[in-house]
Amino acid sequence: MNREFKTPAACQPSRREFLEKAGRTSLGLAVATATLAHAQEGARVTQGPFIDVHTHITQKWGKAPELTAEGLLAWMDSRGILQAVVLPLVSPESWDHPLTTDFVLRVTEPYRDRLIPFCSIDPRVPNLSGYQAKVDLLKRYIDAGAKGFGEHKCGVPIDDSGNMELFKACAELRLPVLFHMDNERNMDTPGLPGLARVLEQNPEGVFIGHANGWWASISGDATQKDMHDYPRRPVMPGGAIDALMDRFPNLYGDLSAGSGANAIQRDIEFGRAFVLRRADRLLFGTDYLSPGQEIPQFDLLRELDLPVDAWEKVACGNARKVLGLA
Repeated sequence: MNREFKTPAACQPSRREFLEKAGRTSLGLAVATATLAHAQEGARVTQGPFIDVHTHITQKWGKAPELTAEGLLAWMDSRGILQAVVLPLVSPESWDHPLTTDFVLRVTEPYRDRLIPFCSIDPRVPNLSGYQAKVDLLKRYIDAGAKGFGEHKCGVPIDDSGNMELFKACAELRLPVLFHMDNERNMDTPGLPGLARVLEQNPEGVFIGHANGWWASISGDATQKDMHDYPRRPVMPGGAIDALMDRFPNLYGDLSAGSGANAIQRDIEFGRAFVLRRADRLLFGTDYLSPGQEIPQFDLLRELDLPVDAWEKVACGNARKVLGLA
């Protein structure tokens, strides 16, 4: 396959907007100018402008390399990513050290034209017990610039009472929720009955699924073991993702990380058909958090050989809609 794509019209900002957002470095300006020139000439291009719904800015901790806001922006420039969501990680199960909402708000503040901060709280925190306490804190984060909630990566069942209270607050405040699901965080069982309860009780909310438990559920034969793994066997029809997307128009999928790429690549014929079928529900993401990290999503999009309208929705259009971007 490996077809090159025209930059879709709906992903093309004005020349001034594009250059202002991507032109903070000489590299970014070169990428922006070249991409815009190709788009204006009607040439086929293979990169950008993307909106990445899943990145992290990290801190120096142990031996892990630090990824600064400036480092993330430089990488975005090199890959044609116009804007990126930056996600905190606050639950003890989420990573080796916390990336607080306050940290994410602070480091993205100078770059809000390109870096979109989300917020997160752990529903188990005693001082945040009760619905109103959660609403009040989320309002503070919204006032400080947060545009969504996540990465929600909490060691409880997806339909835990604390989660349900939190999801209700996010729905009330119009914060889309990006949740991580596996057998340790936001747990569920094959068929995703817990997630179905969440969606039934929060019809006004927006939910974005991510990670192994979510993406294993693309297949109708998903097992509990699969939900913490990277299944390689062919996909069986009748998966919970399709079933839930049929029932709930407020459910989306985040294509980031190995889990998202594996779900589509494990059975590329099914994967391509799934992306075409759900093109209005899938969001481009990478889960970029470390300098030099390999990201399979760019090659995957080329391999799928999508029509331009489907590519536009996945690459940037759906993110614009979900996040309310101009």
